[in-house]
Amino acid sequence: MRVLIVKNYDEMSKEAGKIVKNRLEQKPDLVLGLATGSTPLGLYKELIRMHKEDSVSFAKVRTFNLDEYLGLKPDNEQSYHYFMFENLFKHIDIPRENIYIPDGQTKDPEKFCQWYEDEIEKAGGLDLQVVGIGGDGHVGFNEPGSSLASRTRVKTLDEGTIKDNSRFFAKPEDVPHFAITMGVGTILESKEILFVANGAGKSAIVARAIEGPVTSQVTASILQIHPKAVAILDEAAAADLQRKDYYKYAEEQARRFEKSL
Repeated sequence: MRVLIVKNYDEMSKEAGKIVKNRLEQKPDLVLGLATGSTPLGLYKELIRMHKEDSVSFAKVRTFNLDEYLGLKPDNEQSYHYFMFENLFKHIDIPRENIYIPDGQTKDPEKFCQWYEDEIEKAGGLDLQVVGIGGDGHVGFNEPGSSLASRTRVKTLDEGTIKDNSRFFAKPEDVPHFAITMGVGTILESKEILFVANGAGKSAIVARAIEGPVTSQVTASILQIHPKAVAILDEAAAADLQRKDYYKYAEEQARRFEKSL
């Protein structure tokens, strides 16, 4: 895994944006996997800026979101449908029919999850998947103990996740206890993975994900075995990495080498 450590959240977002822009230039019909949460918001703002100021087009892009709460309508302000349209989709030129987000209102979750897997396959697979990390090390809604070979499915949310999410809801009983999520195996099949994390609150779990053992108890640790994964971290999130100095050194050397070509 390539580990890029930058000064702060803004730099993290800009570096992530550069990678997405580069991949779009290489492949205008990029199949892009997207995540929700506060961490990728800066990236999405950067993509909007690039679209408006640099004429970056998403007209041929197809997107697949990692997850969605089961039971929430798309217009619910806490749904990931709402999040994605408010924070990205309605500000860029992506066609509505190219946007795929798990259906939290499906009457047949098992059938829907298989359909979602089939649509990813029909699209040629995910070219670039954006992921963050939960406080317990989950990626998507693949809670600790999830199979590292899992596919898109309904997942019961961990009590800690439910507690973390309760701040977004008016009443504790409104917090969903289930979600549809891409599986760890589905994520791992992406051709490239862009892992973003920021803040001191994530430093301990980031260190476990990047430098600890690969384990189902920290599902993000599976990214270690991906052949083309890059982690972009701010200084605070990277604080507990044992090999932090090496990652910085390796990045400096890589950039020098690229300039010499």
